[in-house]
Amino acid sequence: MPHEVTLITGDGTGPELAEAARRCVDATGVEIRWDIQEAGVEVMQRTGNPLPESVLESVRRTRCALKAPITTPVGTGFRSINVYLRQELGLFACVRPCKYYAGVRTYYHGVPVDLVIVRENTEDLYTGVEFERDRPETTELIDCINRLSRDRKIKTGLHETGVSIKPISVSGTERIVRYAFQYALENGRQRVTAVHKANIMKHTDGLFLSVARRVAEEFQGRGIEFEDRIVDNMCMQLVQKPELYDVLVLPNLYGDILSDLAAGLVGGLGVAPGANIGPEGAVFEATHGSAPKYKGLNKVNPTALILSGVLMLRYLKEHDAADRLERAVATVIGEGKYVTYDLKPDRNDPTAVGTREMADAICRAIAR
Repeated sequence: MPHEVTLITGDGTGPELAEAARRCVDATGVEIRWDIQEAGVEVMQRTGNPLPESVLESVRRTRCALKAPITTPVGTGFRSINVYLRQELGLFACVRPCKYYAGVRTYYHGVPVDLVIVRENTEDLYTGVEFERDRPETTELIDCINRLSRDRKIKTGLHETGVSIKPISVSGTERIVRYAFQYALENGRQRVTAVHKANIMKHTDGLFLSVARRVAEEFQGRGIEFEDRIVDNMCMQLVQKPELYDVLVLPNLYGDILSDLAAGLVGGLGVAPGANIGPEGAVFEATHGSAPKYKGLNKVNPTALILSGVLMLRYLKEHDAADRLERAVATVIGEGKYVTYDLKPDRNDPTAVGTREMADAICRAIAR
């Protein structure tokens, strides 16, 4: 039976990337019925809503979506369309593989970087529980903080201050750490590293670390090592010796930051796929922006969204097709002939091809 998949075309360069990724996925021979949906600033200009309910309804029905980049409108109630989608659909696990492909320009050329960021998606500072400065409720909260600080003999200068709340729960942590271990088992990974700042934030990151250690005990004897790293040290470790790390599991904010750092190791967001997975579905997306200045120019690199299609095929249990598509991407990048300007040794190389032409080359490589 064919798979039903929602294709969210996005805006800016999103529609071009969506079309390129769709063609490459179809070229694997897997039968997919695409339900095409629109979201973003261009939809908002027509309808007043950047994320129509029809998009959410489609994803709830198909339980699987491939999403091109979306511009978050400025000055609306949406902090981020991407964050809203994850929270509304319960997509608690953000999975960001960062793998070096021969031929990609990077300072880490030749270093066998192949790590996966597993980021908790629904808690931490990204819940958006904030208190605006100079409001009565904020003043009361700051007075309480100051009283606690005086009791602990800590001097503070809190005044006219905005405040954010950082919720991290036992259940949310258990869920994401267990997911990281299951991912490691299912994908032949050897080690899970929990990343935290428990030396300072005893009751939030401390909770994350203690729960992670407890969940790790459930997987003893199953071939997966466990360790933990303080987040600032982890940043240094990734710059100095990224090849030593495998699966990293992190709270929301650290996961957001380190996933971009790790993408930088392997060539940038242009080659960084992403998946957001929950108990009732998943959304696969490129992690870069919509680059509206390049809209319609047939110029941007489609690799990240095509590799997100690889993740989607694996989610759909189409493992052979996923492997063939990933090999085709690696082949085209490695040959270096039919690639976009950012994948050339010289970004001004006149032989660089466009989005469509690189997708064409990948489709041909699948058929070899």
